[in-house]
Amino acid sequence: MYFASLLKSQFMKQLFLLFSLAFYVVGYAQYDGSLEQTNKVDFLQMDAEVSILPQKKSVEGKVVYRFKILDPQDSIFIDAKNMQFSEVLLNGKKVPYTNDSSRIWIKSAFSPKKEYQLHLKYTAKPKQAMYFINWDAPNNSNGSKQVWTQGQGRDNSNWLPSFDDMTEKLIFNLTINFNKGYQVISNGGLAKKTALNDSITQWKFKMEKPMSSYLVAVAAGKYDKLTLQSKTAVPIHLYFEPKDSLKAEPTYRHTKEIFDFFEEEIGVPYPWENYKQVPVQDFLFAGMENTGTTIFSDALVIDSTAFVDQNYVFVNAHELVHQWFGNMVTETNGKHHWLHEGFATYYAWMAEKGIFGEDYFYWKLYESAEQLKELSDSGKGESLLDPKASSLTFYQKGAWALHILKELIGEDNFRKAIKSYLIENAYSNVTTEDFVRAVEEVSKIDISAWKQDWLQQSAFQGTEALVSLKRSGFITKYMELASLRETSILNKKEYLEKALDFPVNEYIGQETVFQLSGESLQETVPLYKKALETNNVMLRQAVAVSIDSIPSALKSEFIELLEDDSYITKENALLKSWLQFPEETLRFLNSTQGIHGFQNKNVRLLWLVINLVSPEIDPEKKPAYFEELSGYTSETLPFGLRQNAFGYLYQINAFTEQNLLDLLEGAQHHTYSFRNYCRSLLDKLLKEEEYRTKYVALSTVMENPDLEFLTKRLQN
Repeated sequence: MYFASLLKSQFMKQLFLLFSLAFYVVGYAQYDGSLEQTNKVDFLQMDAEVSILPQKKSVEGKVVYRFKILDPQDSIFIDAKNMQFSEVLLNGKKVPYTNDSSRIWIKSAFSPKKEYQLHLKYTAKPKQAMYFINWDAPNNSNGSKQVWTQGQGRDNSNWLPSFDDMTEKLIFNLTINFNKGYQVISNGGLAKKTALNDSITQWKFKMEKPMSSYLVAVAAGKYDKLTLQSKTAVPIHLYFEPKDSLKAEPTYRHTKEIFDFFEEEIGVPYPWENYKQVPVQDFLFAGMENTGTTIFSDALVIDSTAFVDQNYVFVNAHELVHQWFGNMVTETNGKHHWLHEGFATYYAWMAEKGIFGEDYFYWKLYESAEQLKELSDSGKGESLLDPKASSLTFYQKGAWALHILKELIGEDNFRKAIKSYLIENAYSNVTTEDFVRAVEEVSKIDISAWKQDWLQQSAFQGTEALVSLKRSGFITKYMELASLRETSILNKKEYLEKALDFPVNEYIGQETVFQLSGESLQETVPLYKKALETNNVMLRQAVAVSIDSIPSALKSEFIELLEDDSYITKENALLKSWLQFPEETLRFLNSTQGIHGFQNKNVRLLWLVINLVSPEIDPEKKPAYFEELSGYTSETLPFGLRQNAFGYLYQINAFTEQNLLDLLEGAQHHTYSFRNYCRSLLDKLLKEEEYRTKYVALSTVMENPDLEFLTKRLQN
């Protein structure tokens, strides 16, 4: 059963990867303040025409900047990484300039209070910030051809002459020229769409309000869309690929409800022309809140079965909140990053509270408090004002700080303070002091202790958090139950049985099930059966996940989990039923035939592997099953699916030459987590003589950059 144990290990890794997606967060570079020019130059507006050439992975652009000089200057700069300029005009005339591959410096005797226009004509082959997906693939491949951008943490100045400084805010009007037959999505309202010729369509977007450069975005692909309208008549455009038409509703479920809730709860109207959401392949994070245009990972495009396990609701809400907190009102620097992420996290939890209930809201608070306390108790606690703090601090400690503040000053004062803060600082940059000032002026309450404990202290205030959590009767009951984890089953059986009484609380029920693991079957089987009889999807999932060895008395009930509306449950039930009852393999495979699961095809790939390693399967069918499995490593497919396939192929030691080439490509992928996974697996294979020999043979037909990359790995 060695292979079976490896399969189980592989499954747990994929389960971890599934949930880790929810915690992808955007890193951002610290801006070099020594080159700040916002107090010397006021850029007002940018009008750009950008031709995206996906086959060449390049852009050609013409940009016009309108700006005023505040103090006499002999030069100004615009961030422009690795760009070539063919025309530089100041007020229509040629002007001296230097280009150092990071910035273009314009030399002139700039006079105060005078308005200027700067014309730039440029070309660029962006190495980051703009990503070209599957344009090298044959037209008959099954990969989606897309182009999309990620500015925060990657700098839009790789493809658009702009500003890596968040404090430089201006109106951006983008005109994008792109291949005919594709949708183009960008910031602002679509003012005009024109066919320039038989192959190129021009998309002209207009904005009304200023924003920071990192929020500029473009996405292009073959999309359909749903259009909703908020209570206040804001258009909401929800994009999806045609193949995902049946997934559009479950993916975007509750979007209008979330939007309307935020406008009412925040008390300030949505601050942009419209709101668009577009899923893209191989995105770097779960989502990014570009102004009016959220781009998110298509791993979150789901069907109704997946909704219970992995839905888009939190990311949907989180990115939408940023349209106020981050986009309209923007931090001055990383010291105040919690003003973005803490607010977005807390308001997203509040939106989920309205959808999933109060117990869910307190459960999120409880989970985050546990994580923050563990970090703090290990001596790794961080101040919210530390610009180098972790995502856990910015997001979840920031949310907790707001929750405690609301309890301290009251909900009415909290709402008034938020409204005042946003209106006073609309379309500008802020510090934590600006927010604190708004709270103090509105509430007239001394919040100095809150500032010390929640903003400045590195330690998490666990005692205060516990008092807050105990406002929820559910959390009190949950903690009572959790305190019994080390108690013998004989001394808590009655308590556990009562916890499963109808109507069972989902979280208490799951904790009850998890406490049965490793205990006497004589005592636990009746409790497992009671949990299964609740027909609660999450309780039944807890049984599927937590049972390692299926008791014979539970066999029929456990096998029924194959029919549950949860892909996590189905995958666990299939794996464990097959491991324990291999004589019934065909029965289990027939029950799950045709089920694919999440985007990483968690159920389908397990199904294929069981077919491949089970002796009772017709040998004539196995080549087709292997061809399907090995085909999922293709560089045209989403990285989550590829990673899952690589993992299974490694477990059964069945890499083809094409799989090895795909792994080499993955080791150079733009997505950090997938790239690291592939590099780690590649290094393991290169330690084995069989695969090292295969890679050396393959290197004779390789070209750079693959050859150069492989050569370096072989030398390690």
